[in-house]
Amino acid sequence: MADADPQDRPSLLERLRAGHPWLDHLICAAQRYQSQRGDYYAAGITYFSVLALFPLLMVAFAVAGFVLNGHVDLLDEVRRNVTKNVPGSMGQSINELIDSAIDSRTTVGVIGLVAGLYAGLGWMGNLRAALTAQWEQQRKSPGFLRTKVSDLGALAGLGVALLISLGVSALGSGTIARRVLHEIGLANAPGVGVGLTVLSVVVAVAASWALFTWVIARLPREPVAFRSAVRAAFAAAVVFEILKRLGAFYLEKVLSGPAGVAFGPILGLMVFAYLTARIVLLCTAWAATSAESMRMAVVPPPPPAVISPVVASDPPHPTLTRLAWLGAGALAASGLSRLWRRP
Repeated sequence: MADADPQDRPSLLERLRAGHPWLDHLICAAQRYQSQRGDYYAAGITYFSVLALFPLLMVAFAVAGFVLNGHVDLLDEVRRNVTKNVPGSMGQSINELIDSAIDSRTTVGVIGLVAGLYAGLGWMGNLRAALTAQWEQQRKSPGFLRTKVSDLGALAGLGVALLISLGVSALGSGTIARRVLHEIGLANAPGVGVGLTVLSVVVAVAASWALFTWVIARLPREPVAFRSAVRAAFAAAVVFEILKRLGAFYLEKVLSGPAGVAFGPILGLMVFAYLTARIVLLCTAWAATSAESMRMAVVPPPPPAVISPVVASDPPHPTLTRLAWLGAGALAASGLSRLWRRP
């Protein structure tokens, strides 16, 4: 028996994918992420995230202005702390900025809300488009106004989910748990420090898991496989928790110098937002390429068939051609002989 052609044999990667379904799933997810322009969407999400930061700061200044205007004692204490910790002209400038924020709190708040709404809708629209693309959903647009109303509702829902997630994370943080243990007299018990660290990590992952499940399963514009979204959200929560730890270490190292104080936070925010967007989209691609999701995927119909009749005639056989020529020659000779014999 002859050996098979080496070119027909499967490659090493193909054999590994056939023998390890998890590897095949991972490669399919990476291919889906690349084919659906995951990096492009992640960059767009990062842009709108940074753009929304400034309106949020304006709203925060306006809220602080309303709070300080209604509490004169608190305002005087803030001014004293600024003068004490930031002496010279810089402290005076900060106090003037506080007075300006109080005087223009209404205008700054309104402008911040309008700009924040615009940036937030852009951010949500880009995020939903990115998630929808990873699921390869085919959807007809319902119109500009309905799309924006839907994005506004999704933005409000995400805000509620984010508040719940932050609240759960705060309740499970080491600070609150340590206070509770201090009240019941167990703050100095053996193993308390390790237990609190483990508890804070578990609660943070659980809160992020719930948030990412809502994002991956509910923000796409069409229904998706919920079980696949839950599993993908858990992977995203674990990686996100690692990213948060690395981000805290980065800020601790960068903020030690004057250049880091000036540019470190904004650069760190951009990198953090970009990596978070990539994590979410990669996990969404992983959920979209699961066996359950592939069974639910809509298979597009084939293109219409085009019937083009082709008329072809077979060339005559050489022997028949020769006989035909001989017959024609005999008829021609017979006719000529008759004409010759006529008187």
